[in-house]
Amino acid sequence: MCSSDLFMEPSSSKSQGMKSLNENRTPLRRAGWAAVVYLIAGFAWIAFSDTLAETWFPDPKTLSVIQTWKGSFFVLITGVILFSVLLRQLTKDRALLNLQHRQRQALRERERQLQILMDNLPGMAYRCLYDPDWTMKFVSQGCTKLTGYEPDELVNNRVTSYAALVSDASNQQLFEQVRVALEKEESFSLEYEVTRKDGSRIWVWERGRGVQEDDGSLHLEGIILDISDRKVLETELEQMATRDPLTGLLNRREMSRVLDEELQRARRYQRPMAVLWVDFDHFKDVNDTYGHAAGDSVLRAISRLLLGSVRSVDSIGRFGGEEFVIVLPEMDLEEAQETAERLRRKVAEEPQPLGNGEAVPLTISVGVAVYPDHGQTASTLCAAADKAMYLAKDRGRNCVAMAHLHDQVHNQ
Repeated sequence: MCSSDLFMEPSSSKSQGMKSLNENRTPLRRAGWAAVVYLIAGFAWIAFSDTLAETWFPDPKTLSVIQTWKGSFFVLITGVILFSVLLRQLTKDRALLNLQHRQRQALRERERQLQILMDNLPGMAYRCLYDPDWTMKFVSQGCTKLTGYEPDELVNNRVTSYAALVSDASNQQLFEQVRVALEKEESFSLEYEVTRKDGSRIWVWERGRGVQEDDGSLHLEGIILDISDRKVLETELEQMATRDPLTGLLNRREMSRVLDEELQRARRYQRPMAVLWVDFDHFKDVNDTYGHAAGDSVLRAISRLLLGSVRSVDSIGRFGGEEFVIVLPEMDLEEAQETAERLRRKVAEEPQPLGNGEAVPLTISVGVAVYPDHGQTASTLCAAADKAMYLAKDRGRNCVAMAHLHDQVHNQ
């Protein structure tokens, strides 16, 4: 679909027709040859006909008759010859004209079929120059649905260039990828974003290859498809793999990965990092009293509250049930304790919606552990923060507890 065959004429029949035409002389040359032959025959007749007649017919009476009809005989002979020559030539010309007519019909039919094929493609077929503007020389009717521009608006950059629909950074990457493919004489496959005429952005997939023309110029030919739906699906699948389906926060697996990365960064730059272990107080009573749907509503509401109350560099994940973990990069012991206390007060001060128009008060218990004071690894930090959270529970709930320094003796 992307090769130059899409845009080529039926080369075999065309070459045969051109060969037949080239084998014949030009009309002027053929007419000249006919005139020369006729003149030679005429002069030969005038010069030798009387001598031949006298030789073949010595009888004066017979010779007189022959000379009388000699001119008519010459006209008859030359007429037959001219008729034969013209018949042969006209028959040949008619055959060539029929061949050309069939070629034109075949070409029109091929163009019609190709146009139908192009118009029914799910995307846009194109032929463009290999230049910074991706100057289009041909685009199919699918261009309108794909980009919002009519085909003639993109051809020769009449209204805008195709490169203008792609960001500068993406254009540079695309140009480099195409260059590498051309050097290897391979086709190329690209994925990038395009800005449509109405300003909306879509993801497209492009498949094409380079075509060297007879004059040495280089063109690109291929097809471009809208893959926005596929990209949305990929994003959703990625979120399903990394996000908690109920709250939208990071799930346990992804949160563990983030914790490991932040811990490596803190160790590399010798900076502190805090971990908060959050658990809801008496959350089972909410489920038992109001139902699990109400409990889910409370979980979602507190998740939004916590997410809106931390920095953009901080990460929040749900480890399971009503337990949440918050990773606070570049935060020491005192700052972590202040943050935990601020979050505790914020939850306690705002009744949480049950999803039925009612709200219920809720509190949280928070355990705080800080690298490197309370642990050197992710598992020991989490264990220290979890233990501190249970200490907060023992102190009556709705409070913040710090991990004890002696808890780190088994960290290594």
